[in-house]
Amino acid sequence: MKSITIYTKSWCSYCHAAKELLRRKGWTFTEIDVTTDPAGQQAMSTRSGGRTSVPQIFFDDEHIGGCDDLYALERAGRLDALVAA
Repeated sequence: MKSITIYTKSWCSYCHAAKELLRRKGWTFTEIDVTTDPAGQQAMSTRSGGRTSVPQIFFDDEHIGGCDDLYALERAGRLDALVAA
């Protein structure tokens, strides 16, 4: 299973929804809260190709995108295979 990293902000409802889907799947993940962390926000933006919105989700070093992207993968039936690969 790939390692999962999610960059979040404490007040973000999309972050909460993305984490809820990951938890429902039974997957562990590393959360990096950038609410008050400008250096973490910059690292997230650099890693995600300039995106500044949260959440930003990575499977190993592969950028998955945000909450909508995560749920789209789930609806398409591709999420489980992507994590397992």
